[in-house]
Amino acid sequence: MTAIDFYFDVISPYAWLAFERLPQALEGHSVNLAYHPVLLGGVLGHWGQKGPAEIAPKRDWTYRQVAWLAAEQGTTLALPRPHPFNPLAMQRLALACAPAGGTPNRRVVERLFRHVWCRDGADPNEPQGLAELQAELRPWRDPHGAEVKAELRARTESAVASGLFGVPTLVCRGKAFFGLDALAMLAAFLAGQAWFAGPAWDDAGAQPPGLQRPSR
Repeated sequence: MTAIDFYFDVISPYAWLAFERLPQALEGHSVNLAYHPVLLGGVLGHWGQKGPAEIAPKRDWTYRQVAWLAAEQGTTLALPRPHPFNPLAMQRLALACAPAGGTPNRRVVERLFRHVWCRDGADPNEPQGLAELQAELRPWRDPHGAEVKAELRARTESAVASGLFGVPTLVCRGKAFFGLDALAMLAAFLAGQAWFAGPAWDDAGAQPPGLQRPSR
């Protein structure tokens, strides 16, 4: 059985769409999926990047694209308001639903994603809704406790140190596949496509740096 690590933040509509698409994309392969909550804001901050929804024209395009992608793959997607929002509470809850050092199961992750993306524009951080979500999931640990807070921060830092730059990212046999559109590439890798057996993967990632824009 092949181990796959799925890094996610519920703030990302692409992570939700990839999560829903995973069973179809990985059909026919024997895999063991581990779900890793990280903070996308921390990841982007490390690399000095803004999220798609923080750039006005890209924000409009992102929402249109994910709405179309959701319709194409038959996945419910109702944009929460506001978006972006602070995902800390839900990412901490995800971790709290696993013992220290463990990962949440698929049911927990799906419930968290649905809390964000399947409630007709509701605020994901509305206090009563969050309280009901926590009561339903019955976490092992206190999501507001120092242990869980520190663990989420450490996991995000560890993911960045390994080269993670966004979500969703799936890591399999030392190779990282970023984005919803990388699911087909991951499936080809699992199927033993010859391209991955040769030097193409390493060669494509070994290009020398080109023009560097000055920081502002």
